Amino acid sequence: MQGLEIGGGNGIILKYRGKKVALDPLSDPKADIIFISHAHFDHLSKASNSIILTSKETQYIAKERNFYLENTRDELEGFELINSGHILGSKALRIYREILYTGDFCLRDRAFLRKGIVKNCDVLIIESTYGRKEFVFPSTAKIIDDVNRLIADLFSKGVPVILMGYPLGKAQALSYLFSNWEPIYLYESVRKMNRLYINLGIELKEFKSYSEAKEKNLLNRKPWILIAPLRSLKKGVLAQIKKKYKAVSIGFTGWALNKSYKYMMGLDHAFPLSDHCDFNELNTLVKLANPRKIYTVHGYASDFASHLRSLGHDAEALVGVQTCMTDYF
Repeated sequence: MQGLEIGGGNGIILKYRGKKVALDPLSDPKADIIFISHAHFDHLSKASNSIILTSKETQYIAKERNFYLENTRDELEGFELINSGHILGSKALRIYREILYTGDFCLRDRAFLRKGIVKNCDVLIIESTYGRKEFVFPSTAKIIDDVNRLIADLFSKGVPVILMGYPLGKAQALSYLFSNWEPIYLYESVRKMNRLYINLGIELKEFKSYSEAKEKNLLNRKPWILIAPLRSLKKGVLAQIKKKYKAVSIGFTGWALNKSYKYMMGLDHAFPLSDHCDFNELNTLVKLANPRKIYTVHGYASDFASHLRSLGHDAEALVGVQTCMTDYF
């Protein structure tokens, strides 16, 4: 059989059983089947002549983000979509029970999200974003407790709080986890994503938008919580809000384990609430899948492959160069 190849920064190309399958390509790979694991922009691609295999939720979210996918299916013989636990609608892919591609994966329950499901395979293609030993996250319960204590302290002093995460996925989890506080306002891009989630059956509370609160002069009645995207940092919006309302910013990402992260991002606090597996969970994923061959991709792929080899696994990192493997198919 033909094997596995990666190149050109265009995802992973799998040639198997006479089909060319593209896994999360960035542009049209001219494949028979394109698998899109979830609706983050860096995983979406278009193709006019390919079958696009993805979840119904991903199709809906992609459309609402002005990314129209054609010829989509959420079922295909021999191709099994499995919950990956990353964001709403995110899926891993198992091909003929032999090859498992994790996509972005999380093995922790968070808010309304259930942890990813791992199934046995012969070949595992695993995302390794946090594939170094220093990336071990505290429990979600501890993070929530620590953040609630911090908010309570700030509110007691009349200080408003800005909770920050990616507008699709993390921001909806924050909206759910800290909904007991009030008032809460949503940055416009976050509110749009929250409404998508509500339309897809997720029970999130309706909150006023930041612009509406600003227009009605509600932001001068402190304290309050604003849930905003991390990308607003780049536009200087966060600095303006912090200066005007004396607000305190809190960011949420696995990279917060790096003590310099909050300073690099201009945050007052940062907590390692992640939508990915940490190092220990990546190892658990490997044990559960019990593969004969492992390919690591993304993040610390080389480090994690080296670690797996030290444990006796046949592991190889797919990093940056054109590679073709034929021995394991």
